[in-house]
Amino acid sequence: MSTIHRTNGSSAVATAGAATLANRHGQITSEALTTAAAATYTLTLTNTQVKAGDNVQAMSAYGTSTTGEPVVTRVAVTDGQIVFSVKNVAAAAALNGTIKVIYNVFPN
Repeated sequence: MSTIHRTNGSSAVATAGAATLANRHGQITSEALTTAAAATYTLTLTNTQVKAGDNVQAMSAYGTSTTGEPVVTRVAVTDGQIVFSVKNVAAAAALNGTIKVIYNVFPN
């Protein structure tokens, strides 16, 4: 059985779809979004703790947004960077505020 060594999680706020956070687990709050139904928001996280090949678990949640349905549909990992694709899967409603992307990185 392997052991995952955790440090305290941290949080960051994105600006124009980008944020910086050097931790293997954390929470990013987006800027205010108006992502239309069926459209995708891309969030790029600069993170010195990740390496290409690491496994990332991610989920989305409402921040201040009360409409739309944000779902993480893709996670791409390279050395020092994670790119999250978050699709608004709502049939008609656009997002109308911030969302949160919560992630955990597991070393490969």
